This record gives sequence, C-alpha cells and structure tokens, in this order.
Amino acid sequence: EEGIYYVVFSYMEEDAGVYAAKAAVRIAQALADGTAYDLATDIQQLREIREDTRLGPSTGCIVEEALKRGIPYIRLNKQSLVQLGYGVHQKRIRATIASTTGNIAVDIACDKEETKNLLGAAEIPVPGGTVVRSEAGLEQAVNKYGYPLVIKPIDGNHGKGNTTNITTWEQALTALEAAQKYGRSVIVEKFITGFDFRILVINYKFICAALRTPAAVTGDGEHNIQWLIEETNKDPRRGYGHEKVLTQITIDQFTQKMLDEVNYTLETVPPKGELVLLKPTANLSTGGTSNDVTDEVHPENIVMCERIAKIIGLDICGIDIMAKDLRTPVSENGGAILEVNAAPGFRMHIDPSVGLPRNVAEPVVDMLFPKGSAGTIPIIAITGTNGKTTTTRLTAHIAKTAGYKVGYTTSDGVYIQNQMMMKGDCTGPISSQFVLKDPTVDFAVL
Repeated sequence: EEGIYYVVFSYMEEDAGVYAAKAAVRIAQALADGTAYDLATDIQQLREIREDTRLGPSTGCIVEEALKRGIPYIRLNKQSLVQLGYGVHQKRIRATIASTTGNIAVDIACDKEETKNLLGAAEIPVPGGTVVRSEAGLEQAVNKYGYPLVIKPIDGNHGKGNTTNITTWEQALTALEAAQKYGRSVIVEKFITGFDFRILVINYKFICAALRTPAAVTGDGEHNIQWLIEETNKDPRRGYGHEKVLTQITIDQFTQKMLDEVNYTLETVPPKGELVLLKPTANLSTGGTSNDVTDEVHPENIVMCERIAKIIGLDICGIDIMAKDLRTPVSENGGAILEVNAAPGFRMHIDPSVGLPRNVAEPVVDMLFPKGSAGTIPIIAITGTNGKTTTTRLTAHIAKTAGYKVGYTTSDGVYIQNQMMMKGDCTGPISSQFVLKDPTVDFAVL
C-alpha cells in the first residue's frame, strides 16, 4: 500500500533494537519539523539498556568460546544464567559459576571468616584478624592487632563497604558503620601493605595472574585533581560500565574519603609525579586497571593457589593476594591471602590494560565439555505442507523404539517422552526451545 513501508533492521540486544527503532522515528520527525533533537540522551539510554540486558564480559566470553566449538547456547533469564548445549548434554553457567561448582564451596568463599579459618589451618598465610559486631568488640580488636587495619563486611563483594589503611579510632568507627550497612558482623584485620594481585585457578589448575591498581591519577604540578580525572576519562579505552577495556572513573563518597585522608580536595594541584589514589579497592568496575603478570609467578605460589582452590573446593576460583610481588614465595615476602572469590570477574584477564590477554574461557569450556563432547543432541527438523505432524510422530516413534528419550513438537502440542506438555499449535521457535531446554531429552524431532 502506498505510504506503508516495512523496515528490517538488525540488533544484538532486542530491547536496544526496539529503542533505536523508536528513536529513529523521533529523529526523522524532528528533522521534518525542523526542531532541535538531543541525540546524546538517546545514546546514553542505549548504553544503559545494553549494560542492563547484555551478558557481562565474563559470561559473554564463555558463551563465545562455546560457540567457537559448535556448542549452542540458550539464555535462561534476563541476567547471566545461560544454558550451554542442548537436552541431556546441557551445562549451565551463571556469570562465572558453573553447574559443576559445589554449593558448599561457594558458601565457604562467601563467608570470609570461614575461608580464613580453613586456609589458616592449612598453613596458608592469611592476615591476623577477628569478627566484631559492636564498638566494644572493635576496641578489643584494635588493642590486639594495632593499626593499620582493614574493616570489611563478612560477605561483601566488589569492594563494597571496605575501608583500608585505618590508622585512627575515628576512622575505625566510620569504617565500622560503612561495613555494617551490609550486615551486622564485620571483619577487622591487619592491613597488609603491598600490591593487589588476583590469581585465577580453573579446574584446580593455575591459569593466570593480574596486578590490579585502584583508580588513580598522576599529578603534573599544573592541573587540579578534577581536571586530571576528566583527562584520564578521555582515554578511548575507558567507557560506560563494561562497554570497554576500562571503566570511567566516577567521583563518589569513597573518592572524597580518599582525598580527605591526605587533606586534598578536587581543587588541589598535586605535585608532578605524585600518584593520587581515588578508590580504596582495585576493582575494574570502579575504574581500576590491570597488568598481566602470569609469567612472573613463582612456582611455589602456583602450587599454593592450586592448593587453596582444592581446600575451598572451588573449580572456578579467584584468589586475592596482597604482597610486594609474586616473583618470590608469598610465605617468605610477608604477603597474605586476603580472600577467595566464587564467580571471579574475567575482564581483567581477557582485556588487561598492560600485558598479554589470556583466553580464560577456554579452560572453563574444557572443564564443562571435556574431550570434545559436543553438548548437542540429534535433531531432526521436518517441514512441508501436509502430513508434517504424522511424519514427526512416526520419526519420534522410531527414535523412541531405538531407546532414545524423545522430545517432539507438532501442530497439536509439545511432547516429552510421549507426554503432552503444551497443547495447541506448537511448531514455532518457542516450542523448539522448550524441547531443547529439557534436561531429560536426548533426541529432538521438531
């Protein structure tokens, strides 16, 4: 019909695609009306939709590695729960926790005190510390361990509620309050100085190591901190959320606190060459950077990390070590194991700011689908005009007689092992997915 047009467009995230289509109509209308249009808002909105809906960098790299090997995937929810493979051969991942990861191990890793006790009992170097629930407990801990201290929630993540390098009673009280927002029990431990390293152990084998640096700027003797942050954020490698290798540095209460500690404000002009830290923890999600140091790790440290993964029982395991370097054994250089993480982020290893990128998804997929197991099931697809359902039933019957557990779709319903699961004309993609998601099916006729 005249004046009616069909537009075909492609997208990677459906919600972003729909938004872009609607925005395109608004832009065309603004052009026709000759009115101004604010494109920046649309672009930011699209970024936010993408960050909300797409798979994160860690889950995404595992899915890509699976696809390279011909292992299909189905996304099971709006977050990061993904099925790799079909039917009876399927495995699941959620972020970087796999269906092979033990529940007890994750529980232990989430309880930092439990982790420390187990590792300490196995003669792994851990910082001295204790759990406190009140000001009185905090006072005892301060008297026992002395400053500097670290205070953090017992089951925190992404560095939330952590305060490091506490040297006065006032700081300790503020830190206790910050940590108790995430739970009544908090850990008080000795502050270990050195560099922040993350070791990745997959399937109980050492894979790689990264040196993490918190978000920081370096003084040039001319400009103030605010200008230096804006200049650092202009780096083309820094983007919104997880869109690029690095995340933009934002100014929040942690940044203000870090500056207050050294009596600086955003207007201060730091001397040339001085490193001004802007965040207390070295997480990439808050603007930190990572250097790959895999080839520098001492063999004794490698053995220790593989042992830690076994002690906790975690098959995908991120180990945080504070030490002056990893070239010498941690047990000798005064370093310590700070925590063990279930679902460690892969971004710092697949895209380090400096050094070799590591394909850390490869050992994960090797672990889930060992020795070339494909992860797929036989699928027979039937099309035509009349008689498709009859042919499907006959084919399904032959496969069933041969000993398979068959799932099949027809124009009167979906059947799993001869039981009707859905009624109606079920010949579309949703019904096919229903069969392929079913963990009891080892043969599909669609």
